[in-house]
Amino acid sequence: MAQAFELGYFGHGIKVLEFEARLQEYLGAAQVVAVNSGSAALHLALDALGIGPGDEVIVPSLTFVSCFQMISATGALPVPCEVYPETLLMDVEDVASKITPRTRALMPVHYAGNPCDLKRLYRLADQAGIRVIEDAAHALGSSYQGRLIGSFGDLICFSFDSIKNITCGEGGAVICQDKELADIMRQKRLLGIDRHATIDSGPTHRWFYRIPCQGFRYHMSNLNAALGLAQLAKLPAFIKRRQQIARRYDQALSSIKGLSLLKIDYDTVAPHIYVIKVHQGRRNELMEFLRQQDIEASLNYIPNHRHEYYQQLYRERPWHLPVTEQAFAEILTLPLHCALTDEDVERVIEQLYRFFELPLTAPRESEG
Repeated sequence: MAQAFELGYFGHGIKVLEFEARLQEYLGAAQVVAVNSGSAALHLALDALGIGPGDEVIVPSLTFVSCFQMISATGALPVPCEVYPETLLMDVEDVASKITPRTRALMPVHYAGNPCDLKRLYRLADQAGIRVIEDAAHALGSSYQGRLIGSFGDLICFSFDSIKNITCGEGGAVICQDKELADIMRQKRLLGIDRHATIDSGPTHRWFYRIPCQGFRYHMSNLNAALGLAQLAKLPAFIKRRQQIARRYDQALSSIKGLSLLKIDYDTVAPHIYVIKVHQGRRNELMEFLRQQDIEASLNYIPNHRHEYYQQLYRERPWHLPVTEQAFAEILTLPLHCALTDEDVERVIEQLYRFFELPLTAPRESEG
């Protein structure tokens, strides 16, 4: 970070290029385009593919509103789909039923860091002749069939905001295999500026540029990139700690009859959030109980087809998503962060045992 200040230029510069190179090396990715947020990454990917008015993009309703907002920002229609109840990941069968001649892309969301069924989704996309834009905001460090998310696929979008697996303060990146497409996004992130053009009369001047396309102010700054570089070096340790906490939760909570856990393999998943499902209509009661104990619990997320703006868009085509609605009535996100101590984690578990009127000693598996 000190070096970024010493450079004296805080915009898009050498630290951004270094961050891109380090992320490319970590992922084993072909092309990395760093931007200033995960939302910018999604919008840039959609725009670079030419998705716009009259087009449709299929996306789970149970996701952060950024996915829907970035799709609708292009003029396209976000088409909400169901999730599987045991994972809250994109339901492939429901996706297949929603593909129309207007469908231009699928947007699977790797919820909680758990990868979607990418093999089937990419096969479906290939058959339909459409693109795949993966929302991997939760999934940096997660693997699918032995390969890191971002090391393969069509377009993969990461977020590096303050609560993600690593942070740049604010930041994001689009990963792709196609250099030509990546170059388009590199130009568009800098307001469409092309500085490689020459002036007909005389030599090229440093001040000269042209604007051949619509662009956006989406570039990452040197300061954000410098923070990201320091964070990226710590990612393996961050992942290990997150996995330890998630496994402890699983171990302690799996026997509680009033709730259920998501089906996630923490040998391959770098968990971003830890979500439980609370049954018998007690979710809100438990959330309030935890808050009274100074334990913050939250909801990830409100289904987007329920938001007023999208209900207006869907007036002539209302969506019925019973699995998503049921999940929303039950999900609760527990604290999960590298800064949590073992004592913090045990206190969360203890309060859950208190709520369900169980003995306060949570079981542990024997070691060794």
